[in-house]
Amino acid sequence: MRRLIFVSAIFLSALVWGAAPATAGSAGKAPPKHYFIAAANPYAVEAGAKILEEGGTAVDAAIATQAVLGLVEPQSSGLGGGAFMMFYDPATGKVESYDGREVAPASATPNRFLHADGTPMSFREAVIGGLSVGVPGVVRMLELAHDDHGKLPWKRLLKPAKTLAAKGFVVSPRLHRELSEDAGPLNKMSPAAEYFYGPDGQARPVGYRLKNPAYARLLATLMKKGPDAFYTGDIADAIVKAVNGGPQPGGMTLDDLRNYKAVKREPVCGPYRGYEICSMAQPSSGGVTLLQILGLLQPFDMAGAGAGSIEALHLYLEASKLAYADRNKYLADQDQAEAAGGPTQDEVDAALLNPAYLKARAATISKTRAAKDVEAGDPWRFAPDPDAGKWKVAPGASPEPPSTSHFVIVDGEGRVVSMTTTVESAFGSHLMADGMILNNQLTDFSFIPERNGTPVANAVAPGKRPRSSMTPVIMFDSKGGLYGAVGSPGGPAIIGYVAKTLIAAIDWGMSMQDAIDYPNIVYPRGAPVVETGGFDPQVIAGLKAMGHNVIEHTLTSGLHGFIVKPDGSFDGGADKRREGTWKTGVVRK
Repeated sequence: MRRLIFVSAIFLSALVWGAAPATAGSAGKAPPKHYFIAAANPYAVEAGAKILEEGGTAVDAAIATQAVLGLVEPQSSGLGGGAFMMFYDPATGKVESYDGREVAPASATPNRFLHADGTPMSFREAVIGGLSVGVPGVVRMLELAHDDHGKLPWKRLLKPAKTLAAKGFVVSPRLHRELSEDAGPLNKMSPAAEYFYGPDGQARPVGYRLKNPAYARLLATLMKKGPDAFYTGDIADAIVKAVNGGPQPGGMTLDDLRNYKAVKREPVCGPYRGYEICSMAQPSSGGVTLLQILGLLQPFDMAGAGAGSIEALHLYLEASKLAYADRNKYLADQDQAEAAGGPTQDEVDAALLNPAYLKARAATISKTRAAKDVEAGDPWRFAPDPDAGKWKVAPGASPEPPSTSHFVIVDGEGRVVSMTTTVESAFGSHLMADGMILNNQLTDFSFIPERNGTPVANAVAPGKRPRSSMTPVIMFDSKGGLYGAVGSPGGPAIIGYVAKTLIAAIDWGMSMQDAIDYPNIVYPRGAPVVETGGFDPQVIAGLKAMGHNVIEHTLTSGLHGFIVKPDGSFDGGADKRREGTWKTGVVRK
């Protein structure tokens, strides 16, 4: 599923310069090169923007952005977590994807989250402490992407975060709120308690200047010695001690860290209304599930139904219901399934995205009634090799709480990064090492390893990557030109947030900001959830009359994205539900 796109010289010129191509009247002067960046925190946007202004690549800016996000938005992402990156270079027309997902330590077993009597732990029981921590992958992933597409040295890229950690940053309303809501567990965990809370046990107030000298020292080490220093030496020692020295020791070793490898994967791409949507392959379920939702909607006139109509929302929910059922059964870290004699990742992706299979599934959608008790389909009967489907798997049980962060970047040469990054739950495992939060990513595995003797695809295994919902997207128009990029945090709702935004932009003609602002509607865990106050009560009543058991709830997406305007400039958007912002500017070097 390799995606090669060759952009016309005229379009590429417009994209690179951020404006229409220069004319003869410009006296031979090249127009300025423009960049774009959108992220979840103004500090991170400014750090990435400075790198772009200096002529750094989109990957360079991603490293600077991630390092700052881990400091100022520690509840969502950081160097102690993992990430997926989509990258596009207009010079080659190639889309690439980088997998920095965490892995289970070599000591992990399928029963990791089961009690002695075989019953699964609760999420809260499993998440806090070393049992939930996977080997962090984001640093190795950024190193791999930087080797391929970086320009400036690591020393320069980490400097903004190091300076900010040493001098301190101002606690934002969102960070204060997250600390207050998580005060029970987090303020009992050292060193997190001493860092995030005052002597009175209260969360650091909004406006408090919070310094993180331990994180500054970690970054100084990486600036001097490079990414290897994260996986060996003092930093690795600190991670292992934190994982094994606190509640529920996780069994991580120095070898686990030393042996971690980021992976460069082929993206998954598919059509929607003449556009091509590219996203992350497994172990993320995001790309395939997003493309399934869009593929299932292809036969229906979403534009004609109208933005926010009962008909359109009903069709979207039904498509989501079918896609999530397939996701829960079939999608996981396919590398290990293949090694054990199962189908390859390409076989699974091709089966689930087979047009004949999607057409058959779409034909089951009623325009007037919501389906009940939807189960996963059988894509293998449409596959070229039906024998691949003899690998039997059962649906899993993964909590997947909402957290995470997303950012998009375009550098002066038109190269694009769309990256989703996470420590999983708010403040991850609640453990800290060298000033950074450690992830609780292993709770993205199914807590139940098998059902009635049939293995669950997303069961825990040593060296395995837990299934993710992260859905970083890069889109192309019908002529092969860059159309835009988008992504979001939000656990399993990420897929729905991104799908809603694409439908709003493509079917309903909204700007990127309007598409992001449009009320969220998702189907993440067996029931439709709509954003509280987002839709007219008559629309909600209409959906309920069709059989949808609609739940109204706060849906705090963190969407960031852009669409390329006809003149090559950027129609940007940042989610007002969080603290995101976006910026465009001129490259100075």
